[in-house]
Amino acid sequence: MLGDLQIAFIGGGTMGEMIMTRLLSTKIVSKPDLIIVSDPLDARCLHLEEKYGIRTTTSNIEAVKGASVVILAVKPQVLGSVMAMLKDKISPEALVISIVGGVSIASLCQGLNHAAVVRTMPNIAVQVGHGTTVWSASSSVTEIQRSHTQVILQALGKEFVTQSEHYLDMSTALSSAGTGFVFLYIEAMIDAGVQMGLTRTQAQELTLHTIAGSVELMFQTDEHPAVLRNKVTSPGGVTAAGLYELEKGGMRTVISNAVLAALSRTQQIGDIS
Repeated sequence: MLGDLQIAFIGGGTMGEMIMTRLLSTKIVSKPDLIIVSDPLDARCLHLEEKYGIRTTTSNIEAVKGASVVILAVKPQVLGSVMAMLKDKISPEALVISIVGGVSIASLCQGLNHAAVVRTMPNIAVQVGHGTTVWSASSSVTEIQRSHTQVILQALGKEFVTQSEHYLDMSTALSSAGTGFVFLYIEAMIDAGVQMGLTRTQAQELTLHTIAGSVELMFQTDEHPAVLRNKVTSPGGVTAAGLYELEKGGMRTVISNAVLAALSRTQQIGDIS
């Protein structure tokens, strides 16, 4: 638990709201008024205030006053101006956690003139407590602050710590952008079901249970996906016919290229910021 630590969210967008919701619903944060969210839009502040009972402000500087944990949840494109505004304004004892994609710990430390920084990359599944978050910390982050980081990220799902920050860019491409790739595959499966004559509801239910069951089978058996695939692929059978079309269409290469393109874009964003 985080006790009575005050948490400031810089940015009240979708991902920031998801994280805040999990912290409140899991009781990691005991009282809503321990959270303050800064957002430039008055309407957004009012929405968050009324829905969750938290405190809000349109001033980033006001938000970080007295905060023990500052969560940076802004778009990479505006991070530069946000850091310039907050430079030397965050308490030296505070922990800064960034969920801004592609931006290095060194850039965050320099931009904020702050030593204790954790860089993370959560994905959208944090909304239901099944997120995947890889994180890395600067050398100035204390053991207590690392513990606080784990408590926060475990409320979102599975967390993985790495000493090599290079893995953050790779996890962004595979785990964060990867959710979008999975949703596209699900959408294509559902559309195929509809094309065959199923209702959209039937196609969606069958697709979701098929994918969920396949994932759970891998978790429980810990077998290589090729082994499991071979188990359901009979010579000259239905699955073999479908797999042939997927291989002919270059599915492996397309997926690999998509992940590598996401990695390249992540690195570009880091260079821009």
